[in-house]
Amino acid sequence: MRILYHQWLSPFCRKIRLILAEKDLAFELKEERVWDRRSDFLAMNPACQVPVLVDDEAPNETAVLADSTVIAEYLEEVYPQRLLIMGSPVERAEIRRLSAWFDGKFDEEVTRNLVGEKLMKRLLGLGGPSSEAIRAGLSNIHYHLDYIGYLCERRTWLGGDHLSLADLAAAAHLSCIDYIGNVPWDEHGDAKEWYARVKSRPSFRPLLADRMAGSAPPAHYADLDF
Repeated sequence: MRILYHQWLSPFCRKIRLILAEKDLAFELKEERVWDRRSDFLAMNPACQVPVLVDDEAPNETAVLADSTVIAEYLEEVYPQRLLIMGSPVERAEIRRLSAWFDGKFDEEVTRNLVGEKLMKRLLGLGGPSSEAIRAGLSNIHYHLDYIGYLCERRTWLGGDHLSLADLAAAAHLSCIDYIGNVPWDEHGDAKEWYARVKSRPSFRPLLADRMAGSAPPAHYADLDF
């Protein structure tokens, strides 16, 4: 059995959930309260961060893996039946570049400023949200949605002709922000159309069923037609 230690609105955990589902790999979810700093969890990942994947079905030995980029590369190598980093070396590099864009630049400029301030601070008891950070996140998201639209005008999917890790990374972040109702979809039609295609996939449905206690998503969150 594979076990994914995760948090519900972590885009990095959601990315791994999507990869596992796209590859049709069974797994069990275990929510990890990293702020509790459990000794057993620290033994698996001294950084005390999610996601952590324990793969008992790995060839030869149980694999214990931390960091979403490491886990994604591992799953791509060990379970190649549904490739998500495909094509020529240049095409694969582009998929990795875009994945890093969303996990790095988008996370820093948007996800942390919105999900981090509005939900995670309250969850961790770190005081009230920063209005300055929220304003920055609400402003920055337009730039990133414009970039998604730019890519969609030139490609079938973000990374090329096929759905790839780039799409899953981007959609994982946007799904978290959409949960709190802060994605201005109506101002970015191309990005909205792309996201509708991603969230209509079977791999996405478990994410749309997620609910956090005390925080319900907007009505359109689980609506495949918005």
